[in-house]
Amino acid sequence: MSVLNIIKIGGNVIDDPQQLSLFLEKFSALPGRKILVHGGGKIATRIAQDMGIEAKMVEGRRITDAAMLDVVTMVYAGLTSKNIVAELQKNDCNAIGLCGADANVIKAVKRPVREIDYGFVGDILADSIDGLAIKKLLEAEFIPVFSAITHNGHGQLLNTNADTIASSLAVTLSNFYEVSLIYCFDKNGVLRDVSDDQSVIETIRSSEFERLKENKVIHDGMIPKLYNAFEAISRGVSNVYIGHANNLHLFQQRKFGTCLIA
Repeated sequence: MSVLNIIKIGGNVIDDPQQLSLFLEKFSALPGRKILVHGGGKIATRIAQDMGIEAKMVEGRRITDAAMLDVVTMVYAGLTSKNIVAELQKNDCNAIGLCGADANVIKAVKRPVREIDYGFVGDILADSIDGLAIKKLLEAEFIPVFSAITHNGHGQLLNTNADTIASSLAVTLSNFYEVSLIYCFDKNGVLRDVSDDQSVIETIRSSEFERLKENKVIHDGMIPKLYNAFEAISRGVSNVYIGHANNLHLFQQRKFGTCLIA
């Protein structure tokens, strides 16, 4: 089974053109089949404000009403996606920018209204990713670049969490490839001491996850990230890495951040 690396890049890097350019150089240099998944950063919020549209957040999650859906679609699947693809092409990386509606590759359902109405936010269901279509692109030596926009199959676009898209792609494509899922953000990995950037935990097994939570080594926003990572591993993904975007070049030596394994 051949190897596939799925790399997700977060908002802080996307917000900084110099950091993003450096990261995309490192991504382009990674050999073999690969996919890039990107969030939107703060650009959508800035453009919404320029248009007189209020950006609403609840517990760190964006409320996507009809006006904001227009903005995030324009920014994520348009401005950000095409800037990333153009930068990758500059690096001789033959990328193709996609959202979930393109080739019907990622369908989602509108999140049900419970305590909070998130608006046009999409949740990905099992078997809602067309792995064979994505495999055809990979076999044709294209590098898919996915924005955080999906669709419901009935003409409605939806704003979907980029971490979830990356994880769902990894699970589906593990039917065809040996998949490593790599989350790049602005920390060196999972840290034993959040005030010490060098205190990276190199490897975490699923059996150690609960103990680290109980001892408060892992807490706050890292808990759902690791929970989702181990869920992906339990569903066929070979391993998950979490580390600093600037260190992606170390991945080939397996010296990148924290590695999560079964």
